[in-house]
Amino acid sequence: MPKAIRIYEQGAPEVMKWEEVELPPPGAGEVRMRHEVSGLNYIDTYHRGGVYKMPLPSGIGSEAAGVVEAVGDGVTELKSGDRVGYASGTPLQPIGSYSEARNIPAARLVKIPDGITSETAAAMMLKGMTVSYLVKRTYKVKAGDTVVWHAAAGGVGLIACQWLNALGVTIIGTAGSDEKCELAKAHGAHYCINYKKEDFAARVKEITGGKGVPVVYDSVGKDTFDKSLDCLSMYGVMVTFGNASGPVPPVNLAAQLKGHLFVTRPSLQPYTAARQDLLALASDLFDIVKTGKVKIDINQRYPVKDAVQAHKDLESRKTTGSTVLTM
Repeated sequence: MPKAIRIYEQGAPEVMKWEEVELPPPGAGEVRMRHEVSGLNYIDTYHRGGVYKMPLPSGIGSEAAGVVEAVGDGVTELKSGDRVGYASGTPLQPIGSYSEARNIPAARLVKIPDGITSETAAAMMLKGMTVSYLVKRTYKVKAGDTVVWHAAAGGVGLIACQWLNALGVTIIGTAGSDEKCELAKAHGAHYCINYKKEDFAARVKEITGGKGVPVVYDSVGKDTFDKSLDCLSMYGVMVTFGNASGPVPPVNLAAQLKGHLFVTRPSLQPYTAARQDLLALASDLFDIVKTGKVKIDINQRYPVKDAVQAHKDLESRKTTGSTVLTM
């Protein structure tokens, strides 16, 4: 029987258990997928820790790449031996990528093109499709824009810095150390503010000559939300897409949203719910990576059975770029 990480309660990393699981033949519309690599994402800690409540017991993990081993009735787009990947848990695709193999709806899989390794696909699909929808749909950036991107040295951040740079956008990144700021700059950020040393809102106003920026992309949450609003220009858009420091507390709109600002809380799931949208986002990501304009840095690798340590390192801000779990 294959093995998988399972959780029976939500809590600290130690709630994750590596154990054998039953795997029946794939049902109608499903394929059995042998995982080669799983991606590690901050959202995994929300599922494990209880920020997002979910039915238990459960698997964990939202992103993986591997090979189709068997197909169920009605599956026509895929066949045994195809290299495939997926990202994002939905009601149609429960989480569970920290596993050696699983059954998964064929409609949630995309073929990995030649020139993209399974390790690269697993390291970038959730993060890279997140960047794609954020900069092309949630707020459509244009050449000449200046944006603020928090956690610029993280997995999503390093992809975003490169992608935005390729689009002709000026990036003001933030990070929690000088070393992380240097990493963000090496990947295309024009400026990077160490928020532990500087008031990032004041520095953004200085960089922009007091005008502010049209959009802030923030996956940090509670610690950065209020000052991020101060970074925005008139009619600016606050995009909060993560809670690494904790959820944003209730907001007094009358007091906070000065300057006729807009606030949105998007997620990848709605942007990939329709298959044509999933394929479009994946294709957009694969295309820019194949051009070489965006390179995927895999800076940490752990055996999937060591997911407990991987989560500890992620939550203590010891990681940069992408992290993968190997089978």
